[in-house]
Amino acid sequence: MSEAPDERPASTLGRDLTLYVLARFAIVAVLAVLLVLVKVPLLVALAVGLVAGLPIGLLALRKLNARVTAGLAMRNERRARERAKLRAELRGEV
Repeated sequence: MSEAPDERPASTLGRDLTLYVLARFAIVAVLAVLLVLVKVPLLVALAVGLVAGLPIGLLALRKLNARVTAGLAMRNERRARERAKLRAELRGEV
């Protein structure tokens, strides 16, 4: 039962990460479409959308970014514990 709290964030991490990536792509796409509507060439619009989308995404998706970061940190902690346990077993300490 002690692994149930570790499993839940891992399952939401995938969802949160997918939502975050899709939202970032949507921001770039919206910016590019707006620029194309004002007669900016498509490649230039995409380049500007990528550059402008970074700070906009960081501000607009702050909560989602925090959830993804927290989920990654929890996963990394769990993996570090598992790695330390495996190394201890290999040394014969367990």
